[in-house]
Amino acid sequence: MNLLEKVDFYFQNQLPFVLFAKPNEDILQGVFQNDATLHTFENQIGFVFASFYKETNVVFPLSDSEFLQEKIDFDVVDDLVQIEYKSNERLQNHFEDLVKKGISEIEKETFTKIVLSRKIELSQSINSIKSYQNILKKYPTAFRYLWFHPKVGLWMGATPEQLIKIKNNIFETVALAGTQVFSETITWQEKEIVEQQLVTDYIRKSTENLVESLQISEPYTQKAGNLAHLKTDISGKLKTDISENDLINALHPTSAVCGMPLEAARNFILENEKYNRKYYAGFLGEYKMQEQTNLFVNLRCCEIESQNTILYVGCGITKDSQADKEFLETENKALTIWDILVKSKKL
Repeated sequence: MNLLEKVDFYFQNQLPFVLFAKPNEDILQGVFQNDATLHTFENQIGFVFASFYKETNVVFPLSDSEFLQEKIDFDVVDDLVQIEYKSNERLQNHFEDLVKKGISEIEKETFTKIVLSRKIELSQSINSIKSYQNILKKYPTAFRYLWFHPKVGLWMGATPEQLIKIKNNIFETVALAGTQVFSETITWQEKEIVEQQLVTDYIRKSTENLVESLQISEPYTQKAGNLAHLKTDISGKLKTDISENDLINALHPTSAVCGMPLEAARNFILENEKYNRKYYAGFLGEYKMQEQTNLFVNLRCCEIESQNTILYVGCGITKDSQADKEFLETENKALTIWDILVKSKKL
């Protein structure tokens, strides 16, 4: 039984599992929990799936799971009809009004940046395994996952953003912001440069008291599927009295998914987005597995229900944002997942 067959068996028997592939790797890895217990993440070695705010943070403990790996050697699914995406004027007006309200609060100096999001609902059952095969092949530079717990749900994504990597007390993270459709001749505007710098400054401020040293690269362009972002690499060495959880808690949620200052931005999001982000903009990945912690921000993702699929997309808002352009940015981000979805009546 290969990993895709094992996933099908686990789903039919309502048992927790996750498949994942790391950026630029062709190894598919799987964690298959032995029973349907919901383990709340604290400090257990295993695969963690954490929410944006106040949902249960779940872990599949390695002590209670089977861990398997195999080479990715299957092709993109091209023999099944994929789903056509159509924009919705009512949802566009609602989101643009939200963006304008966010800009107004920035002008009042309530916060300097806010990340606003929306969900896109599709009344269509999805073949998750076929769709995930497409993700694996189409987005090789992303962290690609398919995650399920019967008490939480089924999620899938291809995120370009690492929250943190820690090994031997050395950590690596990134500041990722600014979005354009990828081309070979990208020019970054002032709004995008400022947005990315705000994220970099936030990470520097959040971590500088937890590390002995901090190295920050110059910003550069990072391709992510059909999109491009501005990216800065950040690394350092943890102080001897600082734990991995201290650093994770200091970084999550980053200003790339929430805003700054954190509390004011998060309060605005909770009061005005009018929906629950759940695990979108949370984090997921290996916690102290294979002698390292390797966590990613849960972006470019969807939640798959029996008859519905929900895509989650967002964008960073600064004083120079334009509501119509921000909506277009979320449309472009939605296509990352929409373009790989395959219709089905079962998993």
